[in-house]
Amino acid sequence: MSIWIAIAVTVVGCYVVKLAGLLVSAGTLERPLVQRLAALLPVALLAALTAQQAFADGRELVLDARAAGLAAALVALLLRAPFLVVIGAAVVVTAGVRALTG
Repeated sequence: MSIWIAIAVTVVGCYVVKLAGLLVSAGTLERPLVQRLAALLPVALLAALTAQQAFADGRELVLDARAAGLAAALVALLLRAPFLVVIGAAVVVTAGVRALTG
């Protein structure tokens, strides 16, 4: 039954966050600091999730094929490659490292 408690808490939490967003005044949203934070927050969250997925395995820090694929994607991005090429480079390098290391 604890899963239903977790679901109920999540539902209430989502509703409260949505309600809080509706209650914020327009003047607050127009401040330069708030606009800057709103623009940068999704990028920071995505970077944190990517790093957690690439370098963590449970509670351990690991450097494996995922890190090599991420490095290949970074190089492709620095070379301004198209998005599909970036993804393809990451996939090929990750698969290659996994094939070589077993």
